[in-house]
Amino acid sequence: MAEVFSEFMIRAMAAGLGVALVTGVLGCFVLWRRMVYFGDALSHASILGVAMAAGFGVSVYLGVAGVAIFMAFALVTLTTRWVWGGAIGVISVIALRWRKLIVSTVSEDLAASVGVSGKVEKLIMTLCLAVVVGAALKTVGALLITAFLVIPAAAARAMAATPEAMVGVSSAVGMIGAVGGLSASYYWDWPAGPAMIAACAALFVASRLKSV
Repeated sequence: MAEVFSEFMIRAMAAGLGVALVTGVLGCFVLWRRMVYFGDALSHASILGVAMAAGFGVSVYLGVAGVAIFMAFALVTLTTRWVWGGAIGVISVIALRWRKLIVSTVSEDLAASVGVSGKVEKLIMTLCLAVVVGAALKTVGALLITAFLVIPAAAARAMAATPEAMVGVSSAVGMIGAVGGLSASYYWDWPAGPAMIAACAALFVASRLKSV
């Protein structure tokens, strides 16, 4: 039992909890905005490159190439950094822009009527997703990041009545899944990423059964 609290496991738990915390928050916006497939950072960085090229009046090819190269370096850098740094940064941005992000998520026309740019908020959300993808690569793996974004948020949807409550429940589900998955990985020698996703999926099933 004491081995669970070894330095290795403490570091793994810290990384897992950091990823779960921030993906729980972002995952809600991913569902609300129907951005499920934004987990693939480099391919969607190309879309961002098109938008930035149009905004700055430069060649589309130059914009796509520039952003893709920048994102490639960013992902390499982020995978070697402390996960909590990226998590705190992203959550801080979302907290500061919470009302604007919510309004633009509900309706871009409504956002425009109150002076909020839907395009700017979407760009900010896309950049936050790119940062989280880079920070989460080593923790859950490239193929499972989308699942870690979506499953906790989907579970929270059945248990929360307000956006704020859904964000809190989503983060809690992700953090419980991270701890449960890492514990299962330690005791039964399962791959850590899939074990965390399986734990989150079990919580999702439980939330659906409860709502029936």
